[in-house]
Amino acid sequence: MSGLRTSSQFPVLRENVNAKDEKLRAKSCFPFISRPALQWAFSEGITLACPFFVPREIVNDGSWPHPSRLPLGAGWKGNCRASGQELATSDTHMREFCNLGYATACPHLPACRDWDAIRFSVACASREQITICFVCELAHAPVEHGKLTFDLGSEAWLNAHPDPRVLRLATCYLQTYLARPSAVLV
Repeated sequence: MSGLRTSSQFPVLRENVNAKDEKLRAKSCFPFISRPALQWAFSEGITLACPFFVPREIVNDGSWPHPSRLPLGAGWKGNCRASGQELATSDTHMREFCNLGYATACPHLPACRDWDAIRFSVACASREQITICFVCELAHAPVEHGKLTFDLGSEAWLNAHPDPRVLRLATCYLQTYLARPSAVLV
């Protein structure tokens, strides 16, 4: 991730920390860094999947210039569940909001939400299992993170996340990862 910085590169911004920032920092994987520093580090040019997006089908029509750079490893068609019900959206809406996360201009985005976006990456891949790291972000800061392991033999998650949004998007990310000719399975 080109936008990610090491801990020695974070500016220390403790004078603007309030009680909410202290609480988030205590729960985060970077307890020594202020929330403004985390926002700065994770916000530069990185796109992530919208947590309310319900991907249904990979888009392989050549309309995305670099599909492997998208948050789920490819462009997806699908629906939106931001209202609590699954609603169809236009292709333009999916391209500009659903596939990218942090869609603050999206008319469907609820004002009160757990996350703005979810980030995924492959942590470990073997012929038997693939472990995917995830980070759920709110206001460009991590608020939850973890690892999900998928067993390729049984085709099942070994440690499913309790929120179906995370699991649904992780499954899509895994599907596009396995479809790549460059997928590494040791």
